[in-house]
Amino acid sequence: MIVGVPKEIKDHETRVGVTPAGVKALVDAGHKVLVQASAGELSAFPDSEYVAAGAEIVADAAKIWSSAELIVKVKEPVAAEYPYFRDGLTVFTYLHLAPAPELTGELLKHNVTGIAYETIHDKLGTLPLLTPMSEVAGRMSVQIGATYLESERGGRGLLLGGVPGVTPASVCVIGGGIVGTNAARIALGFGAKVTLVDLNLNRLRELDDIFNGRLYTLASNSYNVAKAVEESDLVIGGVLIPGATAPKIVTREMVKRMKKGAVIVDVAIDQGGCVETARPTTHSNPSYVEHGVVHYCVTNIPAAVPHTSTLALTNATFPYVMKLANHGIQTALRSDKYIHEGTNTHRGKITYQAVAESQKKSYTALADLL
Repeated sequence: MIVGVPKEIKDHETRVGVTPAGVKALVDAGHKVLVQASAGELSAFPDSEYVAAGAEIVADAAKIWSSAELIVKVKEPVAAEYPYFRDGLTVFTYLHLAPAPELTGELLKHNVTGIAYETIHDKLGTLPLLTPMSEVAGRMSVQIGATYLESERGGRGLLLGGVPGVTPASVCVIGGGIVGTNAARIALGFGAKVTLVDLNLNRLRELDDIFNGRLYTLASNSYNVAKAVEESDLVIGGVLIPGATAPKIVTREMVKRMKKGAVIVDVAIDQGGCVETARPTTHSNPSYVEHGVVHYCVTNIPAAVPHTSTLALTNATFPYVMKLANHGIQTALRSDKYIHEGTNTHRGKITYQAVAESQKKSYTALADLL
């Protein structure tokens, strides 16, 4: 199979879909790998390492897209890449289609098979390809929030952990999944007062045990969320419904009652955000102020630490890349339950129910198309 690794062109997206180690494994298995020039440079993987691993370096993105049967990326294709879509192409990447009807329409129009990292489950029911980036984003959300609490960034002028004799900042984490758990761990490590809100009482019990009672837990309802958000200096949004648009847990009215100079980091922004006042931002223009509250809603937070992020991501994604290449796309879609279930578009149809429901479009079971 011909596998293509284009350079990411989303704003400040510095990660790469396949490392030189992955290229060597693919080449050793008899596949051809085309890597766009400097695709891995910002992740500290120069072209010379890809060449040594057996890749062919290609200067032009158009040639990568037109030649490859399987495109392996990190982030969803952007508008400048839509003209490369064609019948029979498979794209394996983070797609986040639920809040992206334009991208969905382009994939459907050109009969592109879109397999999304974030919708592949494993036998335990977890999301193995989303987990590593959720770990990175959850941990980073706290250091980002700590920075934006500084007065120079528009924040309240607080040190997250305080000092002896001075009360630490209050952090509210919305959601007790991978993002929320990692955010809570780092915030506690900073010395902040941390409250975590989740619907699942069993998960709250688990977190209470994990953190030995150092973490305040709250059952999620509108009253508890409003009170916790109003009292917090930093709010971190980490709510996820796989493949679907994130629910708006923090309303505009709640934001209006927050302290002036408080900070919101909405990690769920990839799926539309769980804060009503959140809108996507970029690393070039990462924050804005609304109702006196600083909002940080960058859609590719882990790109700020690309070497760590690329290694963490490809550790998880590469076994699936090998399956797709070794078995062929159609056979892999039929035979691998998890790739099958993670496929979002195929032959002009939406094949992931949560995406169809979020966009109010028709859903077709992938099995009906194979």
